[in-house]
Amino acid sequence: MIIPDETGRPDESPISEPTPVVAAVPGIGGVPGAVRVIRREAVYFALRNKKLVGGLTVVLVFLLVGLFGPVFTGPDPLAYVGPPAQAPSGEYWFGTTTFGQDVFGQFAHGLRATFFVGFFAGLLAAVLGMLVGFTAGYRGGLVDEVLNMITNIVLVLPVLAVLLIIAAYLEVRSVQVQALIIGVFSWPWVARAVRAQTLTLRAREFVDLARLSGAPVRRIVFREIAPNMASYLFMVFILLFGGAVLFAATLDFIGLGPTDGISLGLMLNYSVKWSALHLGLWWWFIPPGLGITAIVGALYIMNVGLDEVFNPKLREM
Repeated sequence: MIIPDETGRPDESPISEPTPVVAAVPGIGGVPGAVRVIRREAVYFALRNKKLVGGLTVVLVFLLVGLFGPVFTGPDPLAYVGPPAQAPSGEYWFGTTTFGQDVFGQFAHGLRATFFVGFFAGLLAAVLGMLVGFTAGYRGGLVDEVLNMITNIVLVLPVLAVLLIIAAYLEVRSVQVQALIIGVFSWPWVARAVRAQTLTLRAREFVDLARLSGAPVRRIVFREIAPNMASYLFMVFILLFGGAVLFAATLDFIGLGPTDGISLGLMLNYSVKWSALHLGLWWWFIPPGLGITAIVGALYIMNVGLDEVFNPKLREM
């Protein structure tokens, strides 16, 4: 290119092109070493966070009891195995019911049902909420309005009342059906939160760069936007897990739980129905009550610990 110099005569010296500046953005041109440093930092603070480690330890202990406890108690938690109303002993660790059923066997099988409902209902609600939130937040326009309207409708429904009606009209109820029902009605607040985050992230430079490079929408959402929300989404799943456990315990306690098994909530229901408190059979209702309280409390404590790990302002140095 020829431009005039200071004297007005053309200067034929070539003009060098500007040096490109490559920014390390997530998903495109990112620095793998920086990502590894961030992960190591998160692991470092996670292992030193007492709330996270303590809550995770409690959850793992109950999970192990639920997985391996039935191996020692037999496949049928409702079988009559001993003398009725037997206090805890070396033979019957949690005692027996008024019908001679092993309370520890029911507790171990009930933990399995509790974790199953919590995990799958929480996972289903998280997936539905993320799909709706990502789609509404990234697409915008009419799609956003329609999905937002559906989310608001489900959000204002009295969830517990709807669950009671559905469960009451099901002749045969299983743990799988219970997890499905709870998951279908637990996603709206997740969708609203994910939508708000997506609206913010879609205007970032790395998303514009991915869009200009011709990447499909699915790749942009799950390779560019979702990784920036990974920590938040994981914390959301933990909250959904705890909420599903509470919902399931509520339905079980009022007699609308599984009809073909046992759960911690059903143990409480049976203990109330057969007057365990009046008969002094404290070992029948205290273990399931403490189990539900400990699991849900540990999950929420884990959530607080994760918030401190992912948020540098909240870390205890």
